[in-house]
Amino acid sequence: MEVSDVIDLAREALWVAFLLGAPILAAGMIVGLVVSFLQALTQIQDQVIAFVPKLLAVGLTFAIALPWLLAILLEYWEKIFHLRGGF
Repeated sequence: MEVSDVIDLAREALWVAFLLGAPILAAGMIVGLVVSFLQALTQIQDQVIAFVPKLLAVGLTFAIALPWLLAILLEYWEKIFHLRGGF
């Protein structure tokens, strides 16, 4: 394996990590902002009110995006195994 292959794998690993985390983090952030805005409007400052919708949004996003996330991860693993020459 060449040095350039290792650099390309590391660069792609960072991109794959971004792609795997972005949808879930974005859903949590968007729901968190909406809930915080609603809490500021109603002046209800209970932490559980903010936590439960974020947890549901993250779980739902993970369940919906799971096939896409696995496809990205499998594509990356296949690239690694082809560069190594298999097991």
